[in-house]
Amino acid sequence: MTVIVLTNCPAGLRGFLTRWLLEISAGVFVGSPSARIRDVFWEEVQQYAGQGRALLAHTTNNEQGFTFRTYDHAWIPTGHEGITLIRRPNPNAPASGTTPQNEPPSGWSRASKRRRFGRG
Repeated sequence: MTVIVLTNCPAGLRGFLTRWLLEISAGVFVGSPSARIRDVFWEEVQQYAGQGRALLAHTTNNEQGFTFRTYDHAWIPTGHEGITLIRRPNPNAPASGTTPQNEPPSGWSRASKRRRFGRG
C-alpha cells in the first residue's frame, strides 16, 4: 500500500498521479504500485511539486510496518530507537542565535490596579 499526500501542488502533478493511483480525497492518493514504480512516482513528485509539499507513506518490512518520506515539509522524520517519528517545529521556540524573552511585562497588572485603585 502506498499513500501520497500533496499540499499546494500543481494540478498537472495531481493529474499525473491519478493515472496510476486513486485520489480518495483532494491531494490524497492511494494504491499498490511496485517499489520501482513508487520510486518513480516520488521522483516525479519532487521534480514537479514546485512550491507545494508532499508526503509519501508506504508499507515495508520493519517494526512499524511502514515508512515515509517528506518533501519540503516543516515536520521532519527522525529515527529514535529503531522507529521513525515525526519532529514538529516548536512555534514558541526562539530563533537560533537569539535569547528567549521570558521577562514579565513592566508596570502594574490589571488585577493589582483594581485592588489598589478600586474597580472603577
